[in-house]
Amino acid sequence: MVDDYAPWRNFVISALREHIESCIICEAGDGSEAVRFAVDLQPNLITLDIGIPKLNGIEAAKQIREKCPDAKILFVSANRALDLAEAAFAAGGDGYVVKSDGKAELLKGVDTVRECRRFRSRTLAQGH
Repeated sequence: MVDDYAPWRNFVISALREHIESCIICEAGDGSEAVRFAVDLQPNLITLDIGIPKLNGIEAAKQIREKCPDAKILFVSANRALDLAEAAFAAGGDGYVVKSDGKAELLKGVDTVRECRRFRSRTLAQGH
């Protein structure tokens, strides 16, 4: 779970713990830390914000994808720009959830990418 905003991290972690049996969650607040943890822990799933310090989420995803090719990467960002979402997918993302849609779509996005399918927030799919 990678985000520099602690209240959002707490929300996501709480939701994941209630939704997924036997999950172990590691927190990171910046992109460099995310890459380091991913290499060390080889996680199944990474939720990753784009606007994080030290190494933005897109650059972190490129490095993570290179070093952890089997990890699922679900971007969770406040940004609704289609071009940024496409860049996130091009960097190795498996899904993209807009934070404002998070309450309704976070767990659906998690399940979808864990099933090896691509996920896009409804907001992005409608082109807004």
